[in-house]
Amino acid sequence: MTIYAIGDIHGHLDQLRAAHDRVAADRAREGTGAASLVHLGDLVDRGPDSAGVVECLADLAAGDPRVVVLKGNHDAMFSEFLDLGPGPARSRWLGDTMGGRETLLSYGVRPDLGESGSHAALRAAVPTHHRRFLATLPSMHRAGGCAFVHAGIRPGIPLDAQDEEDLLWIRGPFLFDTRDHGALIVHGHTPVERVELHANRLAIDTGTAWGGPLTAVAIEDARTVFVLTDTGRYRVRPVAP
Repeated sequence: MTIYAIGDIHGHLDQLRAAHDRVAADRAREGTGAASLVHLGDLVDRGPDSAGVVECLADLAAGDPRVVVLKGNHDAMFSEFLDLGPGPARSRWLGDTMGGRETLLSYGVRPDLGESGSHAALRAAVPTHHRRFLATLPSMHRAGGCAFVHAGIRPGIPLDAQDEEDLLWIRGPFLFDTRDHGALIVHGHTPVERVELHANRLAIDTGTAWGGPLTAVAIEDARTVFVLTDTGRYRVRPVAP
């Protein structure tokens, strides 16, 4: 078994293309042409080309059944603002820290139009197929003894009974829980300096939103994970319990 996964993208189309190139090179070296490639969400916000990332992945997923794209919390906020417009919770997306303004700019929308003006301009600017793609993103993908999600899972709850809010947003209760979850949970959302392989989870968001690299990994089994580089792959050492 090999499954490829890519962490949080946050509007960095150049890094996404480079990660795809590393996956393609690894497929050629390792003979893993049929392996799935899972993107862990947060396609948009903070980076310079969210629109380009959405276009790239919508096109790729439509033409390649190996490609899986999950929903992240930033993707959910973007979709909710598009669909429902201004509101107390959705206004957070346009705040100083979430990166929604950068997403507006990537679609050619000025960020100084106010919430109502931004909503109207964004609805006119975002292509219909982008909206449809974002609206249909799943929040979990299970394969090969792994459960791929954006943020994590609620410990103690069966995987098929998880609440999407937790899958998109959870941190502490998941990150500090050492129980066996019934699958290796592969997640992003909480940035780490380097990929972390724990007994029950694999963290691969290496902070692309904050100037870090976009990481692609090859997962062979729950204890055998490789980070892909421009010169090959290197094995991730498990974190000591």
